[in-house]
Amino acid sequence: MQRIKSGDQVEVIAGKDLGERGKVVSVINKKDRVVVEGVNRLKKHERARQAGNRQVPAQIVEFDSPIHLSNVMLVCPSCDERTRVGFRYLDDGTKTRFCKKCDSDVD
Repeated sequence: MQRIKSGDQVEVIAGKDLGERGKVVSVINKKDRVVVEGVNRLKKHERARQAGNRQVPAQIVEFDSPIHLSNVMLVCPSCDERTRVGFRYLDDGTKTRFCKKCDSDVD
């Protein structure tokens, strides 16, 4: 089970976007990276090209670049603070994540 999943609210704890909060768009497990909405925005210059029958003009595209997993922390939905994540098994045998500060379930 992952500590951070898609749809979680996270806060950046290191880097140029320190203190920014955002929603996780995707998780790249093989590289230990996450894409956070509105964080680590980069610009890419694209040249004009032919796409089928139409011409695509030259443009500058902004996009969210992946950030390393160690540079973000989960924000607990109940206490609204950044926190470490723990795991526990419920009575029915399912594994769940919980907030280490307020001891409430994250899932």
